[in-house]
Order: sequence, then structure tokens, then C-alpha cells
Amino acid sequence: MPDHLHWLIELNAVTLDTLMRRFKSRSSFALHKAGVEHDPVWQSGYQDRALRREESVVHVARYIVANPLRAGLVSNVRDYPHWDAVWL
Repeated sequence: MPDHLHWLIELNAVTLDTLMRRFKSRSSFALHKAGVEHDPVWQSGYQDRALRREESVVHVARYIVANPLRAGLVSNVRDYPHWDAVWL
């Protein structure tokens, strides 16, 4: 998505706060190094939602992968250049 990120992750030895701080720092550094001048790249904070035990990981993953299709960015999910999922 051009203005936000959906991410399905399983936390192991790191907290979500630490993961997000590292991701934002490293991706901002890489984008600035590539010439992106927008500063800051990321808004402060983030929104998260934990899956309940009864929720299907596959269902949630398919919802995330289909976001560009619902947003009208592509006519086929596989046409979105940033999709990389085994969930379809």
C-alpha cells in the first residue's frame, strides 16, 4: 500500500515495540540513503491487533494480501509489486 503497511508477524524473542522501532529506523535510513527526502518517513506510534486463537491465520493473511486489489491499485493480486505471500 502506498501510505501504510499491513504486516502479519509472529513475535518470538523480541517485543513488538522493539521490532517496530528497529523496522522504522532501518527502513527510514535505507529510504533516506536512496534519496527519499520526506522526513519523518513514519508517523509516531503504530496500530496493532493480536489474532485471537479462533481466528484463521490464513484468512487474515488473505485479507492483507488482497488490500491492493480492494483499494483499486491492481486488477489481480499478483500484479501488485510488493506482494510476496504463500497464503493464496
